[in-house]
Amino acid sequence: MSSPLVVSGPSGSGKSTLLEKLFAKFPDSFGFSVSHTTRQPRPGETPGKSYHYISREEFDTMVAESKFIEHAEFSGNCYGTSIAAIEAVKASGRICVLDLEVRGVQSIKALGLGAKFLFIQPPSIEALEKRLRGRNTETEESLAKRLKSAQESLDYAAQPGSYDKIIVNEDQDKAYAELEAFVLATWPSLSQAGAKRSKVCVVL
Repeated sequence: MSSPLVVSGPSGSGKSTLLEKLFAKFPDSFGFSVSHTTRQPRPGETPGKSYHYISREEFDTMVAESKFIEHAEFSGNCYGTSIAAIEAVKASGRICVLDLEVRGVQSIKALGLGAKFLFIQPPSIEALEKRLRGRNTETEESLAKRLKSAQESLDYAAQPGSYDKIIVNEDQDKAYAELEAFVLATWPSLSQAGAKRSKVCVVL
């Protein structure tokens, strides 16, 4: 199995939009294996596609049964990548992309999978707050928690060697160009095989 790509960045950094652009550039190349979370769906998200939305009790049961390869609590909500999802990727021989919070990144690093780590960084905390407020989905309390977690993720990203690549998402087109260039430089076969024939699995 090829080394997985771990993508991280605070909520509102635009990493989901950048990944969507990557998927659009490489049609028929991405298989989705959906992570679990205890948070509620946001507008536009689809249960079973964006995430598996489950109760805290169900999540705790999965943890107790060791069904996650990594799991973390973030802003009062739990997130986990199931072992079954990773096994499915292994069986397909595809490259696996994981969209994880900082604690998930640290958990994957501890496993020694030889992953590549990419961080999508907002231009500033102030710009991030503006984006989050623009969603109209946050209370002042939840916004404060997200901004605190965002600062923690930025502090971790500032540590030498924390990520293989950091992309500041101020200009979306420029940020996407950096993302695609990093992916193609890391896995040249994607370019050689062509978008429609390459296979990449994304764990979200």
